[in-house]
Amino acid sequence: MSLETVNLPGRPAAGDAYITLLGRSTWALVNAYHAVVRERGLRPEQVVIVTEEPYAEAASIAAVAVGIVSEGYGFSPAVRVEILPEADFVRSGQTIRSLAVDFIEQGYDAAIDITSGRKVTVAGALVALSVEGVDIRHIYYLAMKTTDDIAKPYMMIPHQVQRIHDLVEDAGAISA
Repeated sequence: MSLETVNLPGRPAAGDAYITLLGRSTWALVNAYHAVVRERGLRPEQVVIVTEEPYAEAASIAAVAVGIVSEGYGFSPAVRVEILPEADFVRSGQTIRSLAVDFIEQGYDAAIDITSGRKVTVAGALVALSVEGVDIRHIYYLAMKTTDDIAKPYMMIPHQVQRIHDLVEDAGAISA
């Protein structure tokens, strides 16, 4: 890709935008975000937390936590929440695809984190993005070797118990 492609006139230089899915575990969302910031060096300018109606209250807590983690690394993204109806596969896919496309059109590199998302939201998102061929740069997932005693801050969980994956990067290894 040429520099002219990235920096079209009237289009900002590419930065990062991060879409994260919140299901039952706020800790999973916050810890995955912390891992991506610390281990992968992501510094998103925009963060969108996508959740379903039953988890809307937790989304405001997650938004504050994302801000705190970000500030700890010296940056301050705009954070917002999108609330979806519960278990709506189609609406989940449409919303997340629209967010990603909007970010890409604004010149951002779009990333999505599926760690905390419920299956219906994750499936809806990945199917919609795939069918439309949306250029998602990263699909992050924080894998845990155990679920014992992990509802705590990222830095308090032993490193050997957790690993941040970029599924886009991992898929490249499959095709190589």
